[in-house]
This record gives sequence, structure tokens and C-alpha cells, in this order.
Amino acid sequence: MAILRDRKTYRERIMRALYQAAEGNRLLGVDGAKLRNDLGIPEQDMAAACMYLVGEGWVVVDWGRGNTPAMVTLTHQGIRHMETEEEGRG
Repeated sequence: MAILRDRKTYRERIMRALYQAAEGNRLLGVDGAKLRNDLGIPEQDMAAACMYLVGEGWVVVDWGRGNTPAMVTLTHQGIRHMETEEEGRG
């Protein structure tokens, strides 16, 4: 399992990738395996990051075999969170 700094980084990278992929449309999900491979996140850490993001209410996950994220989708709350982050950087 990753250290805290890495876990936070994984969660941030997942949220950014989902936000960019969705372009503000929360109906668009991203294949979990593709997301994990594109971001280079170990499988166990990907599942842990998704569980955290689900707990925050920022994503919805369709789980596959072995508790792996099959499809990950931003929620309305997740989009609002990312918009707030974007405004803070701007």
C-alpha cells in the first residue's frame, strides 16, 4: 500500500483525469483498467483511491471481479469539487 503522499497524489490524478475525460458531463464514465494503466497506478492503490473518492461522494464506481474498478464516473459533487479547484488555480 502506498504512503499517504502517494495516496493523495493518486486520488488527485484520478479526479483530474476523470474531469478532463468527462468535460463536465457526469454521464461519461471512464474504463477503470484504462484509467489505471494511463495513470500508472498499482491495482491495489487504484481500488483504495476509488473507495476514498466514493466515500467523499465525488465518484461512482462499477466494481469488477476482485474489487477492481470496472467503470469510474464523476458525480455532480465531483464535478463541482473540480470546478472549485480549477477556479482556485485560475
